[in-house]
Amino acid sequence: MKQKALLIIVVLFVGLTQAQNYSALWQGYYSYLNIKDTSRSENKIYAAAENAVFTYDVNTFEIEKISSIQGLSGEIISTIHYSQDYGMLLIGYENGLIEIVIDGEEDVLTIVDILDKPTIPPTSKKINHFNEYNGQVYIAADFGISVYDLSRLEFGDTYYIGPGGSQIQVKQTTVRDDYIFAACYDGVGLKRALVASDNLIDYQQWQSLATGNFVGVQEHMGAVFAIRANRRVYNVVGNALTELAQLNHMVLDLKSNDDYLVITTANDVYAYDVDFNVIAQATFNEEVETSFTAASVHSGFLYIGTQHNGVLKTALTDGVSFEQLHPDGPLLNNTFAIEAYSNNLWVTYGDYTLTYNPSPLRSRGVSHLRNETWANIPYDSLLSARNLNKIVINPFNEDQVFISSFNDGLLEINNNVPTVLYNETNSGLESLIIPTNPNIKSIRQSASKFDSNGVLWTMTGRVARPLKSYDPTTGQWQGYDFTSLIPDALGGEWGYSDLDISSNGTKWIGGYNYGLIGFNNTNGVQLKNLSTEEGNMSNNFVTSLAVDKNDRVWVGTISGLRVLYNSTGFFTDNVQVEEIVILENGQPSELLYQQFVSDIEVDGANNKWIGVMGAGLFYFSSDGQETIFHFTKDNSPLPSNNIIDVSIDASNGRVYIATDKGLLSYGSGSSGTKEDFEDAFVYPNPVRPDFNMVEKKIKIRGLPENVNIKITDIEGNLVAEAQSNVNMRYKGYHLEIDGGSAFWNGKNLANNTVASGVYLIMLTDLDALETKVLKLMVVR
Repeated sequence: MKQKALLIIVVLFVGLTQAQNYSALWQGYYSYLNIKDTSRSENKIYAAAENAVFTYDVNTFEIEKISSIQGLSGEIISTIHYSQDYGMLLIGYENGLIEIVIDGEEDVLTIVDILDKPTIPPTSKKINHFNEYNGQVYIAADFGISVYDLSRLEFGDTYYIGPGGSQIQVKQTTVRDDYIFAACYDGVGLKRALVASDNLIDYQQWQSLATGNFVGVQEHMGAVFAIRANRRVYNVVGNALTELAQLNHMVLDLKSNDDYLVITTANDVYAYDVDFNVIAQATFNEEVETSFTAASVHSGFLYIGTQHNGVLKTALTDGVSFEQLHPDGPLLNNTFAIEAYSNNLWVTYGDYTLTYNPSPLRSRGVSHLRNETWANIPYDSLLSARNLNKIVINPFNEDQVFISSFNDGLLEINNNVPTVLYNETNSGLESLIIPTNPNIKSIRQSASKFDSNGVLWTMTGRVARPLKSYDPTTGQWQGYDFTSLIPDALGGEWGYSDLDISSNGTKWIGGYNYGLIGFNNTNGVQLKNLSTEEGNMSNNFVTSLAVDKNDRVWVGTISGLRVLYNSTGFFTDNVQVEEIVILENGQPSELLYQQFVSDIEVDGANNKWIGVMGAGLFYFSSDGQETIFHFTKDNSPLPSNNIIDVSIDASNGRVYIATDKGLLSYGSGSSGTKEDFEDAFVYPNPVRPDFNMVEKKIKIRGLPENVNIKITDIEGNLVAEAQSNVNMRYKGYHLEIDGGSAFWNGKNLANNTVASGVYLIMLTDLDALETKVLKLMVVR
């Protein structure tokens, strides 16, 4: 019987907190391909990926995810253990954090005792193994052993069992008869002590059975097996070790499941009986192209964790044919760039360094999310394009995508099929030229953008003509010379972070040495820049930029934020960028002072989403004076405060956020404005009794930029009213407008929830003076 502790008592203990479930507004898109550990319950297999977990029901074959969306920290997982007696999944992390997922409970319990312990160095807190015995969990870690009481959910003693009571790495523990055994590194070897002793904190109580480095020790059907780092397997009887075998590869995992002792190496998984006879073996298959990491046995099947293919399922009697098990998701968690458009999201894993160095070259695939389904394109299908980074989707053909390669050119993908790699042989692109070694070829493509005419503009690093235009309909390329601004083509400017286009056709470019660069060729060529020494730039290294709906250019650097308000006078006037000054605790201060701004995006309401390295994601009002949201690890499911990239799907307002530890999205609900009411609609319609209007809101989509909305009952009585730039979202009105969307909480002017009936939504475009009426049925 499960002995689940009462949560009302749990939260009273020091070091134990509850993590919130964020699934109402957030979605996680973690990679579940690199498995760190496996465990099992009566009817499930648990698989820990890098920073998320999934379960596989062996009876129904259903897969469920547990990630930061459900309350996990998003840190790097090192080991897991499922307690059948208590109905708890224990998750250990490399930083010493422990989390507990309790069957039937929505929130995750977070244990920070080891993480926060000042006497243990940060580099020695990794959790290596959980061993459950008589309601206690012995936690093997890089500092020693800690004891955790599952019934009371609190820590007991910690054992430092190295020489003189020093901290040493303990890889695994097990209990057999009266003894607890510990497999240790740091030359300490294999130790044991009486498990019932009241003085196990005394290192002298721990008897040394062997020296050297041991990777594991496991009780199995009354016997004890231990494995050295030199791949030798021993049977432990009393205080003596008898060598049984030497395996071909380093042992990565050691478990006892059912009647099997399970040993995992990178190439093989072995299932032994108590006499150490091989009962089953699964062997690395070249078609799988991966390495094994951990394994569990359940009901005649091996479930093998791998580095690149999730969990492989194979019958014990088979061992060579595998079924892949993992949730749908992207290839990797360390995303470099993302781009969202019309229910499509593209992801790359580049990269180049901060100083625009492409080395080491990355041979990685790309990922594409479309209508909630992932398609991962492997590297061997990408025409040898390496260091894939910035992405641009053709707005006139969403099935056509261009991805920059920071070494090999520009990759074109059509309908998920890579079709052309543009380079110096088949396009207007150019390789850099090193005078001392002219044979080197490197086409360093980065920022790209389509203009309103369907022409692609793209940047190449370290060439005289870095700006290129390409018309996909005609196949015509054209290059634009920057030597009047950047005389040293090779060494003057190392790379370009971002590119955006104003309504008048000016291309705004983020440089490494030359700051904000503006280019316009509408009436002759105009080329100018603002950098540190001029124009009030906070730094000459521009990391991101965005043109908002007022043609203001928002500029992010490695040390702050600036705004170019007079973009139309950039080439003719003596313009400067400006910092945004806000009142903070009554004192004026600079917005995002000295912060590394990684990305800036403008949503349908002209508000700004700004990612910051080390500080999370900010959502500012259109002028930057109001912080609407500030998402961090502490108040959201972000697995990291390092924001790498942000992209907004204007069709539905969903904000995609790439961090250095995974990809998520936030359902902001806002959307881009429309020219007229042709596509305007309201949903859900009808509103049924089980729909929570106050929390989930009734949405009105497809609105122009300047609109008035009146909601009346069927008799014409006014129920709610809103107007653009007046009843703005996040202000607390019953009816709020955010870009091309409006949100109604179902309450009337008297602050009461409306009754069942038909309601009329009267829309008026205040600019075009057009109107439209929508009907909404509410059933309470």
